[in-house]
Amino acid sequence: MASAHEIDYKIYGDDMQFVEIELDPQESVIAEAGSLMMMEDGIQMETIFGDGSGQGGKGLMGKLFGAGKRLLTGESLFMTVFTSTRPGKNHVSFAAPYPGKIIPMDLSAMGGKVICQKDAFLCAAKGVSVGIEFQRKLGVGFFGGEGFIMQKLEGDGLAFVHAGGTIYERQLNPGELLRIDTGCVVAFEQSVSYDIEFVGGVKTALFGGEGLFFATLRGPGRVWVQSLPFSRLASRVFAAAPKNGGSRDEGSILGGLGRLLD
Repeated sequence: MASAHEIDYKIYGDDMQFVEIELDPQESVIAEAGSLMMMEDGIQMETIFGDGSGQGGKGLMGKLFGAGKRLLTGESLFMTVFTSTRPGKNHVSFAAPYPGKIIPMDLSAMGGKVICQKDAFLCAAKGVSVGIEFQRKLGVGFFGGEGFIMQKLEGDGLAFVHAGGTIYERQLNPGELLRIDTGCVVAFEQSVSYDIEFVGGVKTALFGGEGLFFATLRGPGRVWVQSLPFSRLASRVFAAAPKNGGSRDEGSILGGLGRLLD
């Protein structure tokens, strides 16, 4: 099995980050459509069909199957490859889609595989396969919210994932259990087992605002958690948006009482 391209990188920024990839001649990086920020003149773009691993021996049916699996996660059938075609060092940069952090992951040091949220992948060295990870238990699929269909990044190269808000990395010991809001799970190593647990107590479930289920991650292995999932950010923005073109009267003493009187 061919090794992934060896790329160098530098991450810029604090809360609105982007990653700059440095490529030698004929080195390539793969990325989702829409994540490109800028590239130098020596970088050539190409759209490819499939999972981005670049394994030519799969044949047409293998490529169709890989692309179909990506479609299940809500991603495009296609990916974009950026290749350095001129002598010397050439650079291409990819920007995070919303405030948060970019996490570099060396798959060769993680057993060749990491599992992440379906919208967390940003870019990776060519040769890294971007597929889906089915959870064995039906509870994850029906009640997991962000769960059930997750992405898996496989290979021996560098991959970059993005998460919202503050990122917390936790090393779980063997048998150690961590309960996390399903949307706050960013990624975890393949040695970590993942399931969904029902939140006990009817009042908690109906009125607590935290939903009915938690993701339960059991060690050993590393887990990455985000403080601000995009789904949570989007729901708050939507809730605060004026309805029917009206004003929310933010800062008003009357506030909701004034709207009620209206």
